[in-house]
Amino acid sequence: MKLDKKKKIVDELKDKFLKSKVVIVTDYKGLDVTTINSLRRELRESQVEYCVVKNTLLVRAAEDTDLAVIKDHFKGPSAIAISYEDPVAPAKVLTGFANEHEQLDIKAGIIEGRALDPAAIKALSKLPAHQELVGQLLFVMTGVPTALVRALSDVPRQLLNVLGAIKNQKEAA
Repeated sequence: MKLDKKKKIVDELKDKFLKSKVVIVTDYKGLDVTTINSLRRELRESQVEYCVVKNTLLVRAAEDTDLAVIKDHFKGPSAIAISYEDPVAPAKVLTGFANEHEQLDIKAGIIEGRALDPAAIKALSKLPAHQELVGQLLFVMTGVPTALVRALSDVPRQLLNVLGAIKNQKEAA
């Protein structure tokens, strides 16, 4: 590969690393092309980019980014999963895929500047997706005002019930 092409790849990777919310480094040794393509398809459906890159280019691209912390993991066959939106999606897909195909090894990751080991990535995969979290938050946010409205509307209703009972008592007497 020519030097100009390598520089271009390093610059593109660095831009991707700077824009990403999460980057996960994997070792794909032992997986055949069909299996890797199915992994790529799953990741693409979750809007995650997955690419195989030479380790020397990864090390150069990681300089002056958050990935510099985990550059020791750029050994052997390395592929990276990059997500710009949902930080949980790549962890879910890769962990699920690694459970089905033990040849896929999750090495390390970075989420918004923090290094992740394989155990942390597995824990991250158990979190609900971004849309689920937003839905839960909206449910909680609408639940409080709804309960308040119910409580406030209950006071006049109970007052009317008490007044009605007093009226019925006086009419009976």
